[in-house]
Amino acid sequence: MTEILWIGRGGQGAFTAAKLLGAAYAAKSGEVCSLAFPSFGPERRGAPVRAFTKLDTAPVLDRSETERADYIVILDATLYSPALQSHLKEGGRILVNSKAALDGCITLDADALAQSLRLPVVNTVMLGALSGLSGIVDPQDLSYAISHYMPARIREKNLEAAARAAQEVSA
Repeated sequence: MTEILWIGRGGQGAFTAAKLLGAAYAAKSGEVCSLAFPSFGPERRGAPVRAFTKLDTAPVLDRSETERADYIVILDATLYSPALQSHLKEGGRILVNSKAALDGCITLDADALAQSLRLPVVNTVMLGALSGLSGIVDPQDLSYAISHYMPARIREKNLEAAARAAQEVSA
């Protein structure tokens, strides 16, 4: 099972990104299964939020929070802590929305990319970056998920954000 931990703040779209990844993975074929769910603290905009995506070739029945992830995706650099390294499986990676380099992490200035496209949040930028980094889903599956689950008025910008981020991280 591949497990992804998403860390962000309320209103940044961490849970939406977790669901979109699950939908993109399910689009690969009928032989795969996914589960995405959030974990909220105080339910207010800006409060820390965790979301989880679990991907497998068998039904995903474990709804518990991920303790050790293959990937940790952090939408707000202020939520990064070196202690998160201990929550990775062997060979796991941490992807952080940050202008600055962070030891042991892959960083991407997702804020700048989102702003260049006039997007208010970085969720699809980080989703695209995860796709480019991990290869869990390919660009067509990611496009399918965004096209089918995002409102038409924001679809094109989010498709472009994901594609550009995937290229930037895989380059």
